[in-house]
Amino acid sequence: MDDRPAPRVGLVSLGCPKALVDSERIITQLRAEGYELSKDYAGADVVIVNTCGFLDSAKAESLDAIGEAMAENGKVVVTGCMGAQPELIRDKFPDVLAITGPQKYESVVEAIHKAVPPKHDPFFDLVPPQGLKLTPRHYAYLKISEGCNNRCSFCIIPQLRGDLVSRPAGDVLREAEKLVKAGVKELLVISQDTSAYGVDVKYTESKWRDREVRTKFFDLSRELGSLGVWTRMHYVYPYPHVDDVIPLMADGKILPYLDIPLQHASPNVLKAMKRPAHQEKTLARLQRWREICPDITLRSTFIVGFPGETDEDFELLLDWLDEAQLDRVGCFTYEPVSGAPANDIALPVPDEVKRERQARFMERQAVISERKLAAKIGRTIDVIIDDTDEDGGAEGRSMADAPEIDGVVHLRADRPLRTGDIVRVDIEDADEHDLYGTVRE
Repeated sequence: MDDRPAPRVGLVSLGCPKALVDSERIITQLRAEGYELSKDYAGADVVIVNTCGFLDSAKAESLDAIGEAMAENGKVVVTGCMGAQPELIRDKFPDVLAITGPQKYESVVEAIHKAVPPKHDPFFDLVPPQGLKLTPRHYAYLKISEGCNNRCSFCIIPQLRGDLVSRPAGDVLREAEKLVKAGVKELLVISQDTSAYGVDVKYTESKWRDREVRTKFFDLSRELGSLGVWTRMHYVYPYPHVDDVIPLMADGKILPYLDIPLQHASPNVLKAMKRPAHQEKTLARLQRWREICPDITLRSTFIVGFPGETDEDFELLLDWLDEAQLDRVGCFTYEPVSGAPANDIALPVPDEVKRERQARFMERQAVISERKLAAKIGRTIDVIIDDTDEDGGAEGRSMADAPEIDGVVHLRADRPLRTGDIVRVDIEDADEHDLYGTVRE
């Protein structure tokens, strides 16, 4: 028996949910090898910083996090998207122990081994079958692929994470099954391009339970819908075959929710962005989805101030927004990304114009959102509880709300509630972001 105290590892995870899943994989492996997790730098023998390198602002945040870890601990291993550009890190922090790129789990673990050797205890089971999660117990991100085959002019994700590599459907479903058995009530399916799942492997089949399942968006959605939990689809480009999944939503198999990264509506801007998926037919497709599944929630993100975006382009986007009537929307001003072709497409839009367009866009969407939420007053809906307080209050989310990015449901109850409960709620009020209601007895 090794009598040394268990080595302790600190972790800082920045960026998107896909990076969070990477962090979960790393700590699951380390925990299995006997490492413990530290809640602060001072208590850690080594610190992992999982970086984001998509935007310059994200790189600045990552460098700040590395600097803080170096100052307060001194032993730092850097991984993640910014690790694909190690010179940017080494120039500022030459004493970091190691730098690895995204998805390089083995390299991270190897670097930790060198910095702080593991304590071996073969008689102690450290890791639950579903692995360790950084999200609350009742929901989990389920990453189905790595990388991306698209070449959008504003994005360097393929340079950082490579081309699309889909996980076999059987592997994804077994992971999902373990999560559900561990108490997860909501699966959030993520990747860079979820609806392209399986195209790289020509939709090959793999074994799950007693059958072969194709590595394809529809087949995966159908099987996940058999697990009896909320399944929410993120980052779904509106390819024609997505139409096939909407009946699954109408039948209650998966959540009637799609997160679609549309980015713009002007044909000129979309062409400059090199966006895929028949954008000119998007409005017709959205209408068809609503005919099949009237309760579907559609959310998207948009970029304003893209190089060369004219006043006419922006006005077209506002008109499109009015017609599309999306339920949830995020809007970002264009930020140059080092190495992205978009930087050289046209003269940049002045910052003050970007900010003015963003404000106008969100004001327009606020009217749409407020009207849509007001229409839910008087309805009774399912809500998953995210947080509770001692006074009988709670905060949760409806089927229309993904964690961290959408609205919430503020509610009261005459009985105790627990995080992860799914309850029926009478909606009594609404504003432009959130709903308010009371739990049914």
